[in-house]
Amino acid sequence: MGSSDRIRDLAAPALASAGVELWDVEVSRRVVRVLVDRPGGIDLEGCAQASRLLSPLLDDRPDLVPDESYQLEVSSPGAERTLRTVDHYRRYVGSPIAVKTRVPVEGARRHQGTLVYADETVIRIQTSQTGTETALELRHDQIERAKTVLIWGPAEAGGKRGPSSRPSKASAGPAGTAPAHAVLAAHDPKDPRP
Repeated sequence: MGSSDRIRDLAAPALASAGVELWDVEVSRRVVRVLVDRPGGIDLEGCAQASRLLSPLLDDRPDLVPDESYQLEVSSPGAERTLRTVDHYRRYVGSPIAVKTRVPVEGARRHQGTLVYADETVIRIQTSQTGTETALELRHDQIERAKTVLIWGPAEAGGKRGPSSRPSKASAGPAGTAPAHAVLAAHDPKDPRP
């Protein structure tokens, strides 16, 4: 189990107790990036609250974070969300997604279409190739990365264009709006300030 998974296991219950959902964790050489959400969307204060919860948890577990000082970034998953877990995929059934496979599948590594099915083993996307609708089934172990795709809808009154509403149960904000993004400053475990 990698440090991202162990941080996920540590952080999810603490965040849930505060009404915040852990969406994803990414760990690189100097950054621990935690993506969070809540019903109705996460704002800057929600990200700050999550950061205040996570900082002492990570301070107590130096084995999970990069050596020396690291930057703790807490933000929303964004309008185009990375899909990693079966639950992520299930939430976005009926939504457009883009998938990159580890090796070519049906002659390509990049596929885009509507996610129509997801379970513990496979996902199925409806793609359109030369005007023909095709269902493509991919095993989770074939997927290098997947994300939702923001489809811009027709121009609204006043000439503005906005994102189309997606049939997601995990709406990131009011219909037709993208979620707020917030990144909080660097965290040095040796620094006594919060």
